[in-house]
Amino acid sequence: MSDIKDATLSPEVRRLQQGMDEVWGNPKGLRALTVVNHTTVGLRFMVTGAIFFLIGGLLAMLIRTQLAFPDNDFMSPEIYNQVFTMHGTVMMFLFAIPILEGLAIYMIPKMIGARDLVCPRLTAFGYYCYLFGGIILFSSLILEMAPASGWFMYTPLSSGDFSPGPGSDFWLLGITFVEISALSAGVELVVSILRTRTQGMALHKMPLFAWYILAMALMIVVGFPPLILGSILLELERAVGMPFFEVAGGGDPVLWAHLFWLFGHPEVYIIFLPGAGIVSTLIPVFAGRPIVGYGWVVAAIIIMGFVSFGLWVHHMFTLGIPQLALAFFSAASMLVAIPTGIQIFVWLSTLWLGRPKMSLPMLWIVGFLVIFVLGGLTGVMLALVPFNWQVHDTHFVVAHMHYVLVGGMLFPLMAGLYYWLPQVSGRMPSERLGKWSFWLIFLGFNVTFLVMHWTGLLGMRRRVFTYDTAMGWDLYNLISSIGGFMMSIGVALLILDIALHFRFGKKAPQNPWGADTLEWAMPKPPTAYNFVSLPKVETRHPLWENPELSRTIYEGQHGLANIQHGRRETWGSDALTGKLRETIHLPSNSWWPLFAALAIAVVCISLLTRIYWIGAIATLVAVVLLLRWSWENGAHPGKAPEASMAPSDPPLHYHTMNGPGVWCMSVSHLANGSLFLSLLFGWFYLWTVAPEWQMPETSPLSLPMLVAGGIALTLGTFWLAKLVRRLRRGIDAGLGGGMYLAGGLGALQSALLMVVIWQAQLAPTETAHDATLLVALLYVLIHALLGAILCLLQGLRVGYGFVSAKVPIEPVVVIRFWYYHLVVYWALFVAIWVLPTVLGRAS
Repeated sequence: MSDIKDATLSPEVRRLQQGMDEVWGNPKGLRALTVVNHTTVGLRFMVTGAIFFLIGGLLAMLIRTQLAFPDNDFMSPEIYNQVFTMHGTVMMFLFAIPILEGLAIYMIPKMIGARDLVCPRLTAFGYYCYLFGGIILFSSLILEMAPASGWFMYTPLSSGDFSPGPGSDFWLLGITFVEISALSAGVELVVSILRTRTQGMALHKMPLFAWYILAMALMIVVGFPPLILGSILLELERAVGMPFFEVAGGGDPVLWAHLFWLFGHPEVYIIFLPGAGIVSTLIPVFAGRPIVGYGWVVAAIIIMGFVSFGLWVHHMFTLGIPQLALAFFSAASMLVAIPTGIQIFVWLSTLWLGRPKMSLPMLWIVGFLVIFVLGGLTGVMLALVPFNWQVHDTHFVVAHMHYVLVGGMLFPLMAGLYYWLPQVSGRMPSERLGKWSFWLIFLGFNVTFLVMHWTGLLGMRRRVFTYDTAMGWDLYNLISSIGGFMMSIGVALLILDIALHFRFGKKAPQNPWGADTLEWAMPKPPTAYNFVSLPKVETRHPLWENPELSRTIYEGQHGLANIQHGRRETWGSDALTGKLRETIHLPSNSWWPLFAALAIAVVCISLLTRIYWIGAIATLVAVVLLLRWSWENGAHPGKAPEASMAPSDPPLHYHTMNGPGVWCMSVSHLANGSLFLSLLFGWFYLWTVAPEWQMPETSPLSLPMLVAGGIALTLGTFWLAKLVRRLRRGIDAGLGGGMYLAGGLGALQSALLMVVIWQAQLAPTETAHDATLLVALLYVLIHALLGAILCLLQGLRVGYGFVSAKVPIEPVVVIRFWYYHLVVYWALFVAIWVLPTVLGRAS
């Protein structure tokens, strides 16, 4: 079948497509920085991630060069530690997660029949946070100030006493900045998958790749905040001396390990799930039949997502964990093999019952199956506590980690690259060059890391800078280094293959692999709006059951085939059934994401250089920019050109009370709640475990002020809830004044909290108790201030006509924020005042 662009179109359809191009098209020149389209931003994520992959690979080759021979002085110990740390950091934080999120950003709307993600400007903001955070982090290596404490930054090695330079600060601030990007994409993907699927695509009819990305995004939302909190606490300790991880001040360095691995072990599965999603997408296509056990795969995805959060102590077996905890986490670590095994047997069964075609993408899938299964077997070995004690922190663990991560992520990613490359370029990949690249990488990988299992069993530690020939590691390290350079040649050939592909590749037919999912129903390369019209889909295999769907979509025979209003629109559907609920009006290109990310970058740089007054100004500027960005929302005419208020069927989302903004706020609270629960975990952990923790006899916090602040918050929340109930009945009389009143109550609570902090006379640089208390109070203070500002802005928007009974969505979003703040405030009150009083205070 030839490309649908070759079809003969009627004048009406041509005018429709021209109108779509005008409304959705990407600007050129400097204004290209304003682009928010998911296709462009997704490609930017992937290209940037690929560049960081090459940088991380170069660092790996420096490491292998150093270890190739005994007593090698190729690098000094200081430089080696920096290279070692930056290799792991770049690969884990700047390559693996961002490039997978970029793939998801690029593919998900195309697979679920949407024109874009639900918050395009948030997507662009996430990319700029990733780009600037990566540049800040990598610049430390160029400036010879790179962190040298390992990519896991264990305290006290990364604390001020043992890492006095700015290296650790580069890591902490850069990673926190990058994590903002990851969380933005996580929220975006969750809501987009649940609420923008095309008409009829019920949850159980969704492509498996979307299930995997949904699980990945939810895990990012819940799993990344503990690391963000840990990074903030460690930076506060390094910058101003708050002793969260210092035993003498009542802290505990093991708390960092808990916070890091609360993020770190789920991250392994966050990386694996998209790779497995690619495998589950490609195997049915090349086997020529639907996947065996769709429901089993979905169940395995869900189980893996939940179980992965119970494995973090798997990395801490040697830190003196109680025996009961050792037994529990050892069992949990073995339990996760069950959902993994289900998926592997489903893949093998699908291949067994089909007629596999060994095209280039399938070659990478077979390589994945071999390598990942081997990595999984060593993972079960490491789940056994006695064996883990023997090989912990050796090259055996390094080999296992690379077998799982490279096998579970890189090989499927390469399969997906070759599979979707015709969709991006309109050209077919080269089978010959692709196969040479595969075999060099596959053989080089196994030569490198299979041998490292043996060096680990021989006792070689992973952070060894050099070694004596008497250790007996010479030959094995040389073989590993040769394998590493073989892999490098394979990667170079891969780059050459892709570069030549865009110039000399053979033109691809419309559906070159005979695939079943909607991304192959679009022109190649795809348009900025993906689909001229949005189809009704009630099957898991739309292109297999209706091969003419590509043509009818392109000819505008389905939904939303109208562009006269000048809006960017996509369907909003029910999260479970896929039934149409609203038309989502998407924002157009904007400078605000770039400006806001730049302001936050200035904040990070000023904190690095310890010029705090610039940091304070930049923080204020960032807040103002973000609030100004939020002003162009809902019915604001600046949200998109010619934003009409005319009614439509189904209605525009801001005429409803359950639009995507409500869902975005709810999913954001999952991340916010994870951060808060991590803070509570730190409070109770230090209280019960830290040997030098000091709890004062009487609380330094004023009970009357705390209660008064809580009452103001409670009254404001109930008042807002009343206003929202009135809006549901179509009553907006007094709405503006009501919003101002709620904002005033929020301001009152903020003032009372400031008084509490002022009167407490805390000594946060002397005791971990006071430091944790101050951070907790600042957390609720920030929410109180933000709640007040949101209500005051709502009052203004009512006056401008942007919020009313006809446009009621925004107060529903705001009340969700207040509900969260209300629950958090009283939970914190119980944790920091009631429980210490009831349980008594140890001296």
